[in-house]
Amino acid sequence: MLNKNASIDGLQTRSEKERAKLVSGKGHFSSGYFSHESSSRDPLINRMGRKNISSTTERVVYKKAPKTPEKKVKIAKTTNISTKISAASRSKSDSFTRTPTRLVEASRPRSYARDILGIEDDELSLDSDDIARARKKAKKERRKNKKHKKSFIRRHKIFSFLVVPLFVLILVVYFWGDSILLKITNGQSGLWDFIRSVVTGGSELRVGPDGRTNFLIFGTSGYDMAGTEADGVHDGAQLTDSIMVVSIDQKSKDIAMISLPRDLKTNTCTATGKINELYYCNNKDGKDDKKGANALKDRVQDILGIEIQYYVHLNWTSLIQVVNALDGITVTIDENINDDWTKTYIKAGVPVTLNGEQALGLARARHGTENGDFTRGASQQKILIAIKDKISNKNFGIPDLVNFANILGDNLRTDLTSDNIYSGAKLFTETNFDSIRQVPLIGKDSRYFATGYISGISYVYPTAGDGNYSDIKGYIKNTLTTNPIILENAGITILNGSGVEGLAEKEKSELEKSSFRVVNVGNAPSGNYFEKIYLYDLGGKNATRERLETYYNTKAISKDLLPNGISTSGVDFVVILGVGYSAD
Repeated sequence: MLNKNASIDGLQTRSEKERAKLVSGKGHFSSGYFSHESSSRDPLINRMGRKNISSTTERVVYKKAPKTPEKKVKIAKTTNISTKISAASRSKSDSFTRTPTRLVEASRPRSYARDILGIEDDELSLDSDDIARARKKAKKERRKNKKHKKSFIRRHKIFSFLVVPLFVLILVVYFWGDSILLKITNGQSGLWDFIRSVVTGGSELRVGPDGRTNFLIFGTSGYDMAGTEADGVHDGAQLTDSIMVVSIDQKSKDIAMISLPRDLKTNTCTATGKINELYYCNNKDGKDDKKGANALKDRVQDILGIEIQYYVHLNWTSLIQVVNALDGITVTIDENINDDWTKTYIKAGVPVTLNGEQALGLARARHGTENGDFTRGASQQKILIAIKDKISNKNFGIPDLVNFANILGDNLRTDLTSDNIYSGAKLFTETNFDSIRQVPLIGKDSRYFATGYISGISYVYPTAGDGNYSDIKGYIKNTLTTNPIILENAGITILNGSGVEGLAEKEKSELEKSSFRVVNVGNAPSGNYFEKIYLYDLGGKNATRERLETYYNTKAISKDLLPNGISTSGVDFVVILGVGYSAD
């Protein structure tokens, strides 16, 4: 048996060292060690004796370990400390005797292990088996908690299945709408500008000196904005077969439509020199829509004598797709059309329903008509009005709106911004479209253009002479005025019942000086007309009625009292000049 003082490192095995330490009453404990003296000098202590260390009533002596050059042992957690204590107490001897131990008075209190090292009193009594079971139980609990832990989606069902998809949908709709508006406005503004306009209420559209807002609406014959027609691209696809001005008075909500003939003679980049070439001359490759549109807009301003604020460019595909999306339109035209080129055969005064291709045929038809290109312009106005009527009476769902947005995005270009588009849409919703007026430049009551051949080429030119637009400008100015008499455009028949020859013609001149429109003059049917003036109101033109009553200082008479034999076709008022009336 080893002597208790034999503790020289390097001369003893580890087990011998451990026994020597126990024999000498010394045993390591964390950063310190405890010492005890056995009355029997037994080199071993049994397991039960080690357990009783923490429960003994005697004080335990804790001493600080001496500083050595050896590597310092890091203080372990409670479970590791208990394991070391248990290991230190194991004995390799098969037999040993239990002897009472006498503990030396501790130099440090038990609170040192509890307060400084963080060891509870009851933890000192744990053996390795207890610790192993505790570890196994803790590991099992961790596995159980991990197994039953819900995924992020299961723990946030509302967020995962409602908020996230809604947010993604909003992003998709936003970027789709933004791309549509950027294309329509030629990159000027997008959906964000439109939303801002909705929130702020938008701004009013620009107006000219006459207080009106004028839009140039023109259509090219291509099937897309680059000028594709059929299987290829050619110069004709960029020709403007439709040129129209829509003029709006934002205060009175009056709307007037004016069409210009595509064969109007003017200076262009070609030897032909027709107005429908201007857009092509400035946008030959189809990549500068704004330049081509502005060139056409400037020339139309010179011809009509009005300021044009905005332009809208459409192509053939837009008309076909819009009409089909509306399930067709119904049109009633004013003259018979028998055009073999477009296969368009329509009778005047008979409502006819057209699909997209048929509407395009009517928009192009000029052969087999009374006024050729002027008839085509009037038909295009009829189509536009029919589309407006169908839109106002149709209940649009989300799929319809998406379809229309895609159609316009691919086939419409404008210099309107998103803010302008919102303001314009709001203006149109507040406007009574039944008051739309077609302003003819050629017809029964107005003929400001003539047709003929110049150097073998068919042209349309002003009746006042090539390049002389003075009469046209004066006519447009009067037509677009805010004067209610002109706006109502009421037809007046003057009949002479006074017996004074030429009195009706003289009265016509006086009325026209006051902006009234006289459509017929003649003699009154046989009868006794002892009153100076008989004013008959056939109904519907209140502003003109009030002005005529003031002019003649009399009250209008009901149409039921109108003498027999008087034609009322196209007439709103009948004036009979009686005995004693003087035009002076």
